Formats: sequence, structure tokens, C-alpha cells
Amino acid sequence: MNRSSSRSPSELRLLPILRGRPQAAAAVTGSGDYPGLSGTVRFFQTDQGVVVCAEIRGLPRGELPCGERIFGFHIHSGNSCGGSPEDPFADAMSHYDPDGCEHPRHAGDLPPLFGNDGYALSLFLTNRFSVEEVTGRVVVIHGHPDDLTTGPSGNSGEKIACGVIRRTGGACG
Repeated sequence: MNRSSSRSPSELRLLPILRGRPQAAAAVTGSGDYPGLSGTVRFFQTDQGVVVCAEIRGLPRGELPCGERIFGFHIHSGNSCGGSPEDPFADAMSHYDPDGCEHPRHAGDLPPLFGNDGYALSLFLTNRFSVEEVTGRVVVIHGHPDDLTTGPSGNSGEKIACGVIRRTGGACG
């Protein structure tokens, strides 16, 4: 579902948006195997879509120089990060997909997070959902990158972190 207006994306004024108040945010925490993983994902509604700003620290590191890790990043349809010892975030459920699209066209399929010495910063614009539609759902970080092919979750591996998207305020960074 395209929720953008007829304005050109080049008219998006990014700095004022990021200095403003996001309509929602998720405080992300790692599973028991990743207790040092934490961060915030902020959601800013604009006329062109939603600006998503993710700042994550404590990600597992890869071997340098070419082994820095890449992580799957999705909005899931659940409203809780609960689970079991075998699947700590089982209550996150599957990718958010209100329109029944094929993977990787689920509304909740997001760009991957690129690890940078355990830190990741991602900023992007999407018209796949509105802030209102994802408030109350969860964001999930997976241990492997989404292969953008394998259904339903891109073979992105275990869920290593999760956070519930809630209405909030504050600027990115």
C-alpha cells in the first residue's frame, strides 16, 4: 500500500525531521545470549512516508578486515517480545505483512543493519507503512542478513534483539 503524496522525495527536509519529535520509538534489547545489545529505533511520519532511524550498540562482531557482520532487521506482527528459552522472542510472530505480499515485499521487511565494531546506524525512508500502523508491533534484529529470497523470513536466523514500538518523543541521536 503506497501512502506517499505527490511531492518529490527530493523535497524531504531530513534534518528538521530528525530534530523534531518522532511519533513512535522502540527500545531494543538483546536476548539472554546478547545481554549487551541495546538501542533505539525511531519512527517519524512525513508526507513522503516514514523516516526510520535505528541506532544499535553491542552487536556481535565479526572478524576483520572483511568479516564485519550484517543483520536482518524487520518489523514483526506481534505486540510482545516475550518467548521461551528456546526462542526468546517467539511472541514477535512473523514479519508484518498486512497486504499478503511475497517476501521481501512484506511491509515489515527493512534494510539490513551493517555492523561497525558492534555499532549500527541506519536511516531510511519507506512508504510501506505509516507510524500508526506499526505502533504496538515489534522490531526484531536477526543474527544473519535477510537473503531477500527465502520465504517467509529471508533465512535471517535467530532473533537476537527485540523492541515494542510505542508512541514517544525525542530526536534521533
